[in-house]
Amino acid sequence: MIPSSSVTLSTFTWSNLPKNQGCELRRDGGVMGKLLRPGIWSSDYVAISGEKQWTFRRSGFWGNCSDIVDSGSQQAIATLKCSLAGRGTLTFSDGQKFDFVCHGLWRPVWSVMSENGHPVLALHSREAFVEVKPDSGVPESRLSLLALFALYRVRQAEEDAASAAIVA
Repeated sequence: MIPSSSVTLSTFTWSNLPKNQGCELRRDGGVMGKLLRPGIWSSDYVAISGEKQWTFRRSGFWGNCSDIVDSGSQQAIATLKCSLAGRGTLTFSDGQKFDFVCHGLWRPVWSVMSENGHPVLALHSREAFVEVKPDSGVPESRLSLLALFALYRVRQAEEDAASAAIVA
């Protein structure tokens, strides 16, 4: 994989891995990160970027919240608290916060904004790319993690919609 520190982030694309195992996040043809599902029955995902690895898992009574857990230390490093209509706030253990918002129904865009409302990245789910804002002031390692987490949120929404369709 290309270490995220050696690349100026601007746009990522992703492609699905075979057998619905997850996806790869790419920039300029090189793999920047992976989002992997450990098993078909697991709701957790493993994110890998450079030398770092995290576990994304659902939490909360209804499973509408999520935690980012450092795979090495098994410590939660961030928690997403969701509200209605696809909104949520991701709070890192160092106090940094990001707002997640989903816009649109047919061509949804998942936006991540800093606590003061400045755009950080926008994930275009139908077009399969992540646009990273160059002047966000967020370190590259955290941008990679945010891009992978936004992709995880898309996967969660897809799984929830599929479950609702089966019930209906």
